[in-house]
Amino acid sequence: MATVHDVTLTPGKDDLVLAWVGAQRWYQAKGRTPRLRRLDSWRLDDPAGEVGIETLVYEDLSGADGGPGVTYQVPLTYRGAPLPGADDALVGELDHPVLGHRWVYDAPHDPVYVAQLLALVRGRAQAQEGSVSDTPRPDVAGAPHPAWTSDPEVVTSSVLRGEQSNTSVVVETGAEPVIVKIFRTLSPGDNPDVTLQGALGAANCPYVPATVGHVAGAWGDADGQTHLGHLAVAQEYLRGSRDAWRVALERASSGTPFADEARALGVVTADIHHTLARVLPTRPADDELVATQVSGMRRRAFLALGEVPALAEHEPAFRDVFGRARAARWPAMQRIHGDYHLGQVLHVPDRGWVVIDFEGEPLRPLAERNALDAPLRDVAGMLRSIDYAGASSGLPDAEAAAWVAETSRAFLEGYAEAGHDARDDAAVLTALTLDKALYEVVYEARNRPTWLAIPVRAVTRLLQEDV
Repeated sequence: MATVHDVTLTPGKDDLVLAWVGAQRWYQAKGRTPRLRRLDSWRLDDPAGEVGIETLVYEDLSGADGGPGVTYQVPLTYRGAPLPGADDALVGELDHPVLGHRWVYDAPHDPVYVAQLLALVRGRAQAQEGSVSDTPRPDVAGAPHPAWTSDPEVVTSSVLRGEQSNTSVVVETGAEPVIVKIFRTLSPGDNPDVTLQGALGAANCPYVPATVGHVAGAWGDADGQTHLGHLAVAQEYLRGSRDAWRVALERASSGTPFADEARALGVVTADIHHTLARVLPTRPADDELVATQVSGMRRRAFLALGEVPALAEHEPAFRDVFGRARAARWPAMQRIHGDYHLGQVLHVPDRGWVVIDFEGEPLRPLAERNALDAPLRDVAGMLRSIDYAGASSGLPDAEAAAWVAETSRAFLEGYAEAGHDARDDAAVLTALTLDKALYEVVYEARNRPTWLAIPVRAVTRLLQEDV
């Protein structure tokens, strides 16, 4: 066990993190000056005794406006010499009165941290208190998944680029490669990426990666309360896979049909929904649940009107679509993917479609992401993603529209083959698809204005088709 020295560091760890965190992709308060308050910390031991490994938990108050801040998990490693090839992961340098000059790194880029985190996942390592020497931290612990029988040892590791809300590390083990996802934003409660994928794996669903295990832990807050939640998850890494967005976009751009693949994806989607409904709670869509769903749609429509005032001419049509959904009979509510689109699906050689990232929309509160929802919301999300592929293809408008129509029809046919025909609930599906398009309007207006025309055109088309 590592010795924790009670000394003054120059500069302090918090100062280094404060200067570094605002530029990270997973930091939510873009454009604001971070206001960090350290809440907690824990350590892992390097068996060689060379590298310090510490996870710090911070609350950022920069966007709180008087309410609770965002809680971040910041794992760091401390080295006595630079880590080769990790210049981009350097958080900063500090001087330690006992250990000397130290280089501080964003830990997921450090293979020593990755090895010990994976050992923690598999129950081969034990977390330690962050501020007391030789003291185990039992409330931070790994949970190996019983279906994963091998015990992976790290050979090499590399951080995936482009990750937005978390940090994922691909680990070559000498046997089956795995991917470890470190949750950067912490919330009390179960992370659906752990619970849903774990439940599907336990039910022998072939359409999700196998789970290696996860880490759950506790952290304190500024009021002295303790919160429990998931910190990381490890899963099978699907080597040689390509995400469905790239596959579909290539097909669309060349005018090549994607109907067979879309039909197969519809079957996979329905099978996942059926399995989740079988192994996890469901609830009939009573009047209260439907009212809540439609209220959310109306609220998001109001936000879209604020971002794009030109949509105001459609406001009566919005009311009609949502009114019909309010009066319709809805399928039972259940657990769903929650952020379903072509980028969340991988095509794996000799295996077909595999669905990943069950975390839901990362910016939504965890309680909402864990709530029962309409499975047709996932269907609507995929229909909107197919439309984005067509709109991004560069094809003439008429050809792109024909490709989208054929692909969407095939996806719905595949979904119906596995049981429920989503087209039987046309009023609900139309409302959910419109709701997703209006969500996209707000997102694109705020983040990618050059893409705004795609969801705006979709809103107009959906309303015309609904007449």
